[in-house]
Amino acid sequence: MSSAKPGIVRLNIPEDQQYLVNSNRISCQCIRSLKFCGIRICRNARTMLLASFISSILCLTLTPFLSLFLMPISGMQFPRSGYITIAPPLPSPVVYNEFKPPSSNNVAVPETEADNPRAVSAFPIRNFQLSSETFVGAADQTLRQKAVVDAFKHAWTGYKKFAWGRDELRPISKRGSTWFDLGLTIVDSLDTMWIMNLEEEFAEARGWVESTYSASINRDVNLFETTIRVLGGFLSAYTLTEDPLFLEKAIDLGDRLLPAFSSNSKVPYSDVNLLTGKAHAPRWGPDSSTSEVSTIQLEFRELSRLTDNRVYRKAVDEVSDHIHSLEKYDGLVPYFINANSGVFSRKGMLTLGARADSYYEYLLKQFLQTRQTEERFKLDFVDALNGMNSKLFRKTRTRHHLFIGESSISGSFSPKMDHLVCYFPGTLALAAENGFQPRDWYLELAVNITETCYQTYRVHATGLAPEISYFTIEGGSGADIYVRPNDRHNLLRPETIESLFYLYRITGDTKYQDWGWNIFQAFEEYSKVPTGGYSSIGNVDDVVDTQMSRMDKMESFFLGETLKYLFLLFDDSRTLLPLDKYIFNTEAHPLPVFDTGDISR
Repeated sequence: MSSAKPGIVRLNIPEDQQYLVNSNRISCQCIRSLKFCGIRICRNARTMLLASFISSILCLTLTPFLSLFLMPISGMQFPRSGYITIAPPLPSPVVYNEFKPPSSNNVAVPETEADNPRAVSAFPIRNFQLSSETFVGAADQTLRQKAVVDAFKHAWTGYKKFAWGRDELRPISKRGSTWFDLGLTIVDSLDTMWIMNLEEEFAEARGWVESTYSASINRDVNLFETTIRVLGGFLSAYTLTEDPLFLEKAIDLGDRLLPAFSSNSKVPYSDVNLLTGKAHAPRWGPDSSTSEVSTIQLEFRELSRLTDNRVYRKAVDEVSDHIHSLEKYDGLVPYFINANSGVFSRKGMLTLGARADSYYEYLLKQFLQTRQTEERFKLDFVDALNGMNSKLFRKTRTRHHLFIGESSISGSFSPKMDHLVCYFPGTLALAAENGFQPRDWYLELAVNITETCYQTYRVHATGLAPEISYFTIEGGSGADIYVRPNDRHNLLRPETIESLFYLYRITGDTKYQDWGWNIFQAFEEYSKVPTGGYSSIGNVDDVVDTQMSRMDKMESFFLGETLKYLFLLFDDSRTLLPLDKYIFNTEAHPLPVFDTGDISR
């Protein structure tokens, strides 16, 4: 790509400058890195590094108290995080490209089926044929893939031993935990085990589904989480195996979730009781999360395709059509929407983080699921990207890391990025691969944001990223990337690895495999529990007392997403689950791209 081309500034960081950005963590990380490389450190050097580390800790500890004393002088504020910072003056919005949607996007969107000549009356039932040659046999796996398979087995052993049938494992206390009482870890892992060729483990899981699993329980569940993890898990398992047991369970669960769509608007309630069908808003407030109501479409549309029953797709298409009709902020959506009124709440932020993230993901993926026939999704995706370009994209002060911040409705910018946001560069790369123009712009944007996401791992002593990262922009001072105390935990999330998978699959650049391997090794070193399982950790900068830092929780998505994306990332052939045949839901469950005869709109 030409350096003269207007757009994103390429982030070429020389190898000799690939050190930690956050100087407050540098001494601890340096010691660990030198020891790892087999380099002995002299006593004086160790003393100097240790002194530097201790002084940094004292500075971090005392600064808030000094700041509290000086607050009347400096005019500081209390942000929501609960401690005091000086908000740097914000620069004028930086537009990274004069981006205009292709003229071909300017199409009329049919309001009803009758207006759409592509609409057909029903979904033809199609058995999805899968060749056994699609998957990698145990003997054909790369060394890195085998290491990931071993990690999965270790996690599965802990779950089987201490939490069998429960939703999730608590690996430190060696017990299970219940959220929805649906065996989340088992169902979320079915397709991972099939892809990894783990026949014994898959047979155990299938046996439990057949003999024990039941959705006929008097329990409220979250529509979104149950759809992406359980419904998506069953649909994906059926896609890969054609085992009718999984389709049977998917139909039963889909029917039990449908009452959530009984609101006064087209927007579903967040929660529904699986036995009584009673649906309601979340206990904590009147609104649903925008991402939750807009990230259930792939699954319900696939259920309609498989069953020739239009009711599932009709429910979610009405949600999509309604959200499409609402007024937005340069294509961006607030992260709350009311199920009764059907309108966005004006509270909250414009963000690609929690409560809004996968809305943007499913715009693209619904467009791809039906072979690029539903132009309204492409329109909304491009409009949103224009809004991000003007409102949310910024670069750090020193190293010019490109990141995606947040903005209030009124336009106040916050240099904060959830780890959840790191799925988005993979989505951009997928758009580039599917003909979005200008392709180089999409791909370069994906490359640069992925680089930033990886840096949020490298700047911390454990080599793991925190839940939320903060950035210093022009007018500020300090490290380019830093973390606040309340946000320094790591939940074994998959989003950065997801983007590494897409970038490697599309570009073939093996550095993305190397970055993923570094992250995997950090999980092995700091999250692995000897008795079985992996644990979230409470402090990504604590390499001394790692046992105390662990949070005693292994999310089902660690097996369903994180390890799956690592396994796919290390597929050197770049052919396992080809992207022109499969679309991954937001829980990494692969679903088929529709055949032409399956498209109904």
